[in-house]
Amino acid sequence: ETLPNTTFRVELENGHVVHAHISGKMRKNYIRILKGDEVTVELTPYDLSKGRIIYRAR
Repeated sequence: ETLPNTTFRVELENGHVVHAHISGKMRKNYIRILKGDEVTVELTPYDLSKGRIIYRAR
């Protein structure tokens, strides 16, 4: 699900839902993420409900 300011609500394989933003290189190269895309998310160890999208699978 898309949220404002290039933020997304991402459902993980284990069923958990996290808020994730796009990494800098993806933002710089204008990589578009649509609902239903499979992505790789990097989670922060300090808050497991937030993360960063680092890759979009084709």
